[in-house]
Amino acid sequence: MMPFTYTQAADADAAVRLAGGQQAGARYLGGGTNLVDLIRETIERPTALVDVTGLSDGITETDGGGLLIGAAVRNTALAEHRLVRSRYPMLARAILAGASPQIRNMATVAGNILQRTRCAYFYDQAGSRCNKREPGQGCDAIDGFNRMHAILGASPSCVATHPSDMCVALAALDATVHLTGTQGERRLPFADLHRLPGDEPDRDTVLQPGDLITAVELPALPTAARSAYRKVRDRSSYAFALVSVAAALAVENGTVTDVRLALGGVAHKPWRASKAEQALRGQPATEAAFQAAAAAELAEATPLRDNAFKVELAQRVIVAVLGELAESGLAGDGA
Repeated sequence: MMPFTYTQAADADAAVRLAGGQQAGARYLGGGTNLVDLIRETIERPTALVDVTGLSDGITETDGGGLLIGAAVRNTALAEHRLVRSRYPMLARAILAGASPQIRNMATVAGNILQRTRCAYFYDQAGSRCNKREPGQGCDAIDGFNRMHAILGASPSCVATHPSDMCVALAALDATVHLTGTQGERRLPFADLHRLPGDEPDRDTVLQPGDLITAVELPALPTAARSAYRKVRDRSSYAFALVSVAAALAVENGTVTDVRLALGGVAHKPWRASKAEQALRGQPATEAAFQAAAAAELAEATPLRDNAFKVELAQRVIVAVLGELAESGLAGDGA
């Protein structure tokens, strides 16, 4: 039994004071759908749990026409919100593609963002080496069964992937994360929150001890109203992505005027496909252009023994999703 203290925070400042006083040993507790598992497996060994489930659980429209989503909003509530469904359908669809209804009813926005990898070697303490779990051990996934692992942005220290569906959509939507910590309040582009593994794969994010996510802000983004999310997995429910694609597309007079694209299941963090976006803007909305953009994004992929199929799979899913957006009327000319 690992002893730890449990405290309910009255507000964000109190939460930071409680967690900051414990330094690296404190953990914020939201829905607990991932953290409790990690504690049970003794991968996480907190000295203190600070309950933040009663904080920042609203969804409000910003003055600029975006949305401010409280960190404690449950995943189900976010996916069902009328403004999310109408203005950011890729986000609603991504959330509904993840986990089971019971887990979505419990999981919070911040908890989803901060969930850890589901790499089997990360969880196998008895028989596997894992630099993410214990730095300096090595990575047995590199020469092991690595069908689910990264093809982009990996390092010799870690080839694990980020498991979230919601985060793929947030990356594509240029979300901003609101934080409060021992140094005060600040904002961080969502794309800068998660880290690639480098030689410190145990650090999933750039957050410092005591940092608390208080909200996620979505900008007003007309293109996002015409968006989609597709997840390719081994079975149709409760499975993590082999490859997923969040995409939004705007077309005028047959030419791509704006595109937002992010990938899941392929990297240590939600992967913003900026090379594909750059290759597409100003180009004709044709299958050939979509194929060229997908190839540009995957050109630097470094597959492992068991996951080379992900390169072609990612390219095909990108082309398919963009093609559907272009052809179905969601990205109609002049829209």
